Amino acid sequence: MRRRALAVCLALLATALTGCTRGSDTTTLRVLASPELADVEPLLDELKDDTGVELDLDFKATADLSGPLGSYDLAWPASDRSYLLRLRERARPTAPPESTAIMRSPVVVGLTRATAERVRAAARGSRVTWADIADAAADGTVRFGMADPRRSDTGRAALVGVATAAAGTGGVLRERDVSCDRLRGFRSGQTLTAASSRALIDAYVRSPDKANALIAHEAELLSLNAAGTPRGPLEIVHPADGMVLSDFPLMLLDAKEHEAYRKVVDWLRRDDVQKKLVERTWRRPVGADVPRPPQLRSAIGNALSYPDQLSVIRRLMDDYGDPARRTGDHVVFLLDFSTSMRGGRMADLRAAFAGLSGADPTAAGKFARFYRGERLTVVRFAGRVLEERTVTVRGDGDLRGLNSFVADGRFGDATAVWSALDRGYDRAAASVEDDPGRRVSIVLMTDGESNSGLSYGQFARRHSERGAAARSVPTFPVHLGEADAKALRRAAEATGGRVVDAGSSSLSQAFKEIRGCR
Repeated sequence: MRRRALAVCLALLATALTGCTRGSDTTTLRVLASPELADVEPLLDELKDDTGVELDLDFKATADLSGPLGSYDLAWPASDRSYLLRLRERARPTAPPESTAIMRSPVVVGLTRATAERVRAAARGSRVTWADIADAAADGTVRFGMADPRRSDTGRAALVGVATAAAGTGGVLRERDVSCDRLRGFRSGQTLTAASSRALIDAYVRSPDKANALIAHEAELLSLNAAGTPRGPLEIVHPADGMVLSDFPLMLLDAKEHEAYRKVVDWLRRDDVQKKLVERTWRRPVGADVPRPPQLRSAIGNALSYPDQLSVIRRLMDDYGDPARRTGDHVVFLLDFSTSMRGGRMADLRAAFAGLSGADPTAAGKFARFYRGERLTVVRFAGRVLEERTVTVRGDGDLRGLNSFVADGRFGDATAVWSALDRGYDRAAASVEDDPGRRVSIVLMTDGESNSGLSYGQFARRHSERGAAARSVPTFPVHLGEADAKALRRAAEATGGRVVDAGSSSLSQAFKEIRGCR
């Protein structure tokens, strides 16, 4: 009896010890994860059972893993590109952590059916580009939602894609390629934003009337379509001029956990697990042999390179600003209507305004056009100010009226450049006082020397007496013909602008290059 009791006790003790050993074999890793990855959580119990590694995911929206990372063993963002740039540009550069791509998804555009039909009808050719999206945003056709690029990997990747396409170089975006005028029209179409793309999609589902398009990862839009939306499935467009591809890397932050990290990576990249990730998350597998549904069988298309300098990203963020800000710019055009402008020069000027109003079918024209919400003042001058008109663009009718004002204007003798610029600063001063948050700039176009009205010295004295906000408004002179290049350059430097020589390109190109830019 005693032997039997002792055997039972020993058996119970062995069982208890075995249970303790299994528990001690489990390794828990704390992971800073993109909110988009909430859809992988149901697979993590299988990971724990198969590998003995448990992932404790902390979902936080962050574009570059900024903030303290010491409490995390791993990071799992949509992309590690901004983080790696930040490491490289430290005063004492840090070696990058081990990083392994787990799955892939491009940043694309989802359009409601009616919106997709309108965009495609206006596009040149059969494939829609970012330029077409920017054009449709500028004229009010597309009202899109996009995560805040300052806080979200997805929003930042989308903006890099648009800016790279707008640069038109076909290469990696450089700081000199980031031009503020090329993104204004695109930005005017943003009507919905959030800290992360997951929060953005939740906001869209709650309020579908706020937007008719979403810019997000392909996987998120496919998941949204599978779940169903109040306005029906979104048509997913892969812009023909390229997309930024996210590879959802798993990053090792604590080198002491390398063994556990390798177990997790190897498990996640197994073909059977990749198949489950595809089925659950709609992201593309890293392995070519992994089966995928019809929606993911087509080629991704033109994958754009990410900038290789953090300064490019910073400039892009500064220029785009707060996506919730809804104020349009105010541009004051001072146009020389002296008799020397008759003929070809005036024809070029009128063609330039028509192009900015939407008649230019090129990609550059679509990115740089006038847009809804923008305020435009046109002042015609010769030996004095002749006429002026101001419109806030709400539709094509406003732009047609402005083009008629430019096309039908009468000419005058002499050229009062500095009197016209003084009038421009009157309008700029009133604008910044009325709306301090609005960007204001002046574009001065002339083909001759000033021979009437205020002298440059008189203008400069009057300008120096204006308030600080008005003095900060830049002037961008467009040099044409016999205009005094030295005087125009002096005015540009005094106001924080710069001169563009239309003689070396065209008036249309000059207006595209400097309109609204600081």
